[in-house]
Amino acid sequence: MTKTAILERHEAQAGPVTGPAASRRAVDDKALLRAAAEAARDLAKANPRIYWADMLASALVGYAALAGAMLLHPTGLALLAGAIAILALYRAGSFIHELTHIRPNALPGFRFAWNALVGIPLLLPSFLYEGVHTLHHAKTRYGTIEDPEYLPLALMKPWTLPLFVVASVLAPVALMFRFAVLTPLSLLSKRLRTIVTERYSGLQINPAFRRRPAERDLARYWRWQEGAASLWAITLLALVITGVVQLRAFVIFLAVAAGVMLLNQVRTLVAHLWENEGEAMTVTAQYLDSVNVPPPGALPALWAPVGLRYHGLHHLLPSVPYHALGEAHRRLCAELGEDSVYHASSHSGLVPLVARLAASTWRGQKPR
Repeated sequence: MTKTAILERHEAQAGPVTGPAASRRAVDDKALLRAAAEAARDLAKANPRIYWADMLASALVGYAALAGAMLLHPTGLALLAGAIAILALYRAGSFIHELTHIRPNALPGFRFAWNALVGIPLLLPSFLYEGVHTLHHAKTRYGTIEDPEYLPLALMKPWTLPLFVVASVLAPVALMFRFAVLTPLSLLSKRLRTIVTERYSGLQINPAFRRRPAERDLARYWRWQEGAASLWAITLLALVITGVVQLRAFVIFLAVAAGVMLLNQVRTLVAHLWENEGEAMTVTAQYLDSVNVPPPGALPALWAPVGLRYHGLHHLLPSVPYHALGEAHRRLCAELGEDSVYHASSHSGLVPLVARLAASTWRGQKPR
């Protein structure tokens, strides 16, 4: 049964629905939600050994390859080392997503270690994501103007897609300026501090989103992480200006960081179908607007690591750790029939998803 047929059957079972196209699936699929809850009943516990081993190994490989890119002069070897550094540091950096969902006491010391080894060196401390990403999962916010991580890209102009991707290449320079310049200056100006907090303290893609000041534990994390990132950015620039760090090495570092951000932005481009027009959506509709790229394809393990290949399933089960999502997917596939709406969120790969999104922007309508 085709995905279109599955959706049409689901809509028919839900009853007639009126309104914009994005609102057509206005009734939750209760069978799907029950099956998902049952499949995840014993999968909610994070395995510390997997988290620590995966994060540390990714960081070690990433920094070793980064050093190789800086030290190896033959162009081919340096480029190969740089590519490995991008993939490994991208995987290590992707754990920022897990930090927003795991319970604070589930992995003692993991947040600090990740920030010290990955977040601060790459100028991506976890406070930029914690307190922001959870809003994306709020049932009444997803896909609306209050969602910091949503833009109706499928309904926008064709030129927005390349701009969306290319802008990420400038992110390392922007982050360097944010922490080396704006952070210390904002301590001297309350007005500037408000601007920095609202507009430049979150990894969001919605330009209309304004962040509120953090409270309680997050406020404490924010202070030390921002201070450490600012000190690192200022120190690194000072070392480059004084010649202690060679300009070539600094440029390679920025290039690798830009590669990490570019890869993440491409992954973000296909994390959702981006077809909502701004109204609130049911959990089922949110799931159908999200993307799974399950096996047998192997490449998604590189461009959507740490469970991100199951992004649609993650929206159904946000508390399930990344290493258990594959098992949850297998259970749901075994439990739900071929006509289940669950399968409508599975896609074959990156290229077809990008092509679908691009075609939608050119036609000015959503593909079915």
